[in-house]
Amino acid sequence: MKQPEDIQIKFLHFKDDGAIPNNPSYPLLLYKDVITSGDDAKAVLTENNWLGAWRGSVAPFHHYHSNSHEVLIVVSGSAQLHLGGEQGNQVQAEQGDTVILPAGVGHKLLDGSTDFAVIGAYPNGKRYDFCYGKAEERPANVTNIKNVPLPDTDPLFGKNGPLFSYWRNDKSGGAKV
Repeated sequence: MKQPEDIQIKFLHFKDDGAIPNNPSYPLLLYKDVITSGDDAKAVLTENNWLGAWRGSVAPFHHYHSNSHEVLIVVSGSAQLHLGGEQGNQVQAEQGDTVILPAGVGHKLLDGSTDFAVIGAYPNGKRYDFCYGKAEERPANVTNIKNVPLPDTDPLFGKNGPLFSYWRNDKSGGAKV
């Protein structure tokens, strides 16, 4: 696995679009080309207490999780993802990339290679909900999102990982300058 100083980290902050609430405090993080083919992505996540790992794809419709953050490590192939809901951004994710989604941030698979696969996991193995942006689910989910705590560790780099340069306890969001 590459070290934080050797990777490009992009952050994207999305506003509430009326359906997908996104996260008012923490930006989505994209670690580009961080995992190498020789890395055991699931073992790295487990070591950093991001548990409940699964292997698969990303749902082909907008959705979010209101009660947990999520990490997606692209372990094969590539895909075009729509992040942040209808008003969000389209992002190319490729083998080796890691997407760290704060609670509430919408995500959707637009198109992927036939071998596209991710390993997903959650801090402390938190059980996650599946939310669709429906009006009736919104009030409770907005409250849930605000109450999801900062994770104890960066999913790849542990207690001192770069996640904490972008996500802080004061929930001010954005990168340190």
